[in-house]
Amino acid sequence: MDTDGLLPALSALNRAAREASRRMARASTAARNAALHALARRLRAAPEALQAANAQDLAAAAHLDAPLRARLVLDAATLATLAEGCEQIAALLDPVGAMTNLQRRPSGIQVGQMRVPLGLFGMVFESRPNVSIEAASLAIKSGNACILRGGSEALHSNRALIQLVQEALREAQLPEAAVQLIDTPDRAAVGWLCRADIDLLIPRGGKGLIERVSAEATVPVLKHLDGNCHCYVDAHADLAQALTVVDNAKTQKVSPCNATESLLVHRAVAAEFLPRLAALWAAKGVTFHACPDSLPLLQRVTTAAVPATEADWGTEYLSLDISVKLVDDLDAAIAHINQHGSHHTDAILTTHHPSAMRFLREVDSASVMVNASTRFADGFEYGLGAEIGISTDKLHARGPVGLEGLTTYKWVVLGEGQVRT
Repeated sequence: MDTDGLLPALSALNRAAREASRRMARASTAARNAALHALARRLRAAPEALQAANAQDLAAAAHLDAPLRARLVLDAATLATLAEGCEQIAALLDPVGAMTNLQRRPSGIQVGQMRVPLGLFGMVFESRPNVSIEAASLAIKSGNACILRGGSEALHSNRALIQLVQEALREAQLPEAAVQLIDTPDRAAVGWLCRADIDLLIPRGGKGLIERVSAEATVPVLKHLDGNCHCYVDAHADLAQALTVVDNAKTQKVSPCNATESLLVHRAVAAEFLPRLAALWAAKGVTFHACPDSLPLLQRVTTAAVPATEADWGTEYLSLDISVKLVDDLDAAIAHINQHGSHHTDAILTTHHPSAMRFLREVDSASVMVNASTRFADGFEYGLGAEIGISTDKLHARGPVGLEGLTTYKWVVLGEGQVRT
């Protein structure tokens, strides 16, 4: 797709996708599931072709850092996981067409709500070509159409994957145009998608991408900018349990948005808890950015403790760094999280039920947890099968967004000839 022909080609793609969205909305559950099973078969049957396309991207990305290149890899294990994911999504209950909250009114009519697809969504993402399959499979199952724009570093991989998706749609007698790839590295395509005839735009990638999309979009955007997640160790915490959970929340994997970046500890347990944590993390290379009261407790055990700055309280490190602050009580912990957090995921470690319930009610985040690692904030772990993204907005979806988040509802009225008097 050359630059001169970009806008006419994108407009034609948009029209085709909009028409396909109407056909997908009326497609049967069986047909949509058939497409997902056909896609799973193709992912398993074509590893050589997919890996050959992926090799072109990896060769062009030789200059990238190892973690960035690792995101591009489509190895046998990744492809097997993608195929299994398609089958898991096919096995989920279909939200489309479900009627809920039906109530009979005094007039005799019944009033309720019906789940319906959003229609057509766009998605802009970076690096990971597996996102193409995740987005496509969720779109198919939820009766939507989608327009995908992946990063230029994964262009060959995304082309090969979307070709399989369209073959699977054709086999199930569904419109190929229901899943489309913007097949160009031209950054102008992102700006076009921000103003396209779509019902929702989903950016997945770095903060710069999400900020750009949020600033330019004239359509609704499903997003989160940061993942500054907190763990709060309460005065009533089981400290052995808290040690295990906090360790997992920070170090199980540091790069995802649901990894813990900030640790709050009640003063009553800090002298016992923090040295134990510092000893555990000394071998893992974690650096503490500590408040004045916590710093000496940590420095008794580790040299990897430095004074925190004000900026540390709002930082998403995505590395083996964590900010640490002592708090006087639950009120102070909640206030700190609501002021400095990113409204993504926050956890309390406590055996005190009233404190746990207050934390759940008062922390203003998309996911709030009691005695569990923030790393659980994930569509698969929540039983959604997969997620299209995580939203820290309050409309229309919040937290990990799965099938239901790709639907909306309409009011339905069932009558038997009633008229209004």
